[in-house]
Amino acid sequence: MTATESEGVAVGAAPAGPGREAPPARSRRRRRPGRELRTQIIVVALLMVGAIYFLMPVYWLAVSATKSTEDLFGSFGLWFSDPQLFANLAELTTYDGGIYLRWLLNSAFYAGVGATGATLFAAMAGYALAKYEFRGRETIFGIVIAGVLIPGTALALPLYLMVSKVGMANTYWSVLLPSMVTPFGVYLCRIYASASVSDDLLEAARLDGAGELRIFFTMGLRVMAPALATVFLFQFVDIWNNYFLPLVMLSDSDLYPMTLGLTSWLSFADRKPDLYQLTVGGAFVSVIPLMVAMVILQRFVRMGITEGSVKG
Repeated sequence: MTATESEGVAVGAAPAGPGREAPPARSRRRRRPGRELRTQIIVVALLMVGAIYFLMPVYWLAVSATKSTEDLFGSFGLWFSDPQLFANLAELTTYDGGIYLRWLLNSAFYAGVGATGATLFAAMAGYALAKYEFRGRETIFGIVIAGVLIPGTALALPLYLMVSKVGMANTYWSVLLPSMVTPFGVYLCRIYASASVSDDLLEAARLDGAGELRIFFTMGLRVMAPALATVFLFQFVDIWNNYFLPLVMLSDSDLYPMTLGLTSWLSFADRKPDLYQLTVGGAFVSVIPLMVAMVILQRFVRMGITEGSVKG
C-alpha cells in the first residue's frame, strides 16, 4: 500500500472489520427528503409574504376605487361596499374639465419619450464604452458608475438653475431632458454589449463595407435587445413615478404629470372631501399602465438580467 492510499484510509471511513460494513460514500452525501421539504416550505412561505406585502396596496386601491367618499372612510378598507366603479371613473375623467386625462397623457408622454430616448442614449454609450478603445474610457465609465450613486433629488435644484438659464423652465423639455439620462442604463448596456456583441461579427461587417452607425443600428441594437428592454422598463417606471423633478421644474398645472396632479388634489382634499375619492381612483388607474408594461416586457427583462449577470 502506498503512502497516498494509507492516508486515504486514515482520512476516510474506518476500514470494515468483522461484522461491520462501511457506509457508501454517496449515501453520506445524500440530503434527507424531510430537510429538502422544510427548505421548500420556508422559501415558498417567504415568497408568499413578499407577494402579499407588495400586492396588498394594489388590492386596497382596487377596492377603494369602487367606493363613495362616505364608504371610503366609513366601511372596512379591504372589502367592497356598494361598488360604483364606473360612476367614480366617469367623475374622475370629467372633473375640472377632464384635467386628470391631461395629466395621464402628460405622464405617458414624459415616460414614453423619456424612456425611449434614455434607452437609445444608454445603448449608444454602453456600446461605445464596450467596443471602442480610446483614451479615458475607464475614467468615463467610472464617472458613470459614480452617477448611479447620486440620488436624483440632489440634482433637481442644479438642473432647475441650468434649464432656467436657457429659458426652458416650466416646459415639457425641463422634465424630458433630465429623464433621458440613466447611468444605470449605460452600465447595463456596456456589460451586456461586452458579453453579447461579438468582435468577430463587427469585424466581418466592417470588411463588408458597413459603416459604424449601420453596424450599431442593424446589428448592435438587435443583439442588445434584452438589455434595452430592461433599461426601457426601469426608466419608464422611474419617470412615471417621478414626483420631485416635475415639482421643481413645473408651475403650470396643464404640464403636470399624474403624480404631481394627484398630490395637488390631495392638498385640497381637507376643504373638498370629494377629492379623496378622486385621488384614490386616479392612483388606481395610474397603476394599470405599469402592470401592462411589466406583463409585456417581463420576458425580455428576465432574459436581459440573467444573461447579463452570467456573461458579464
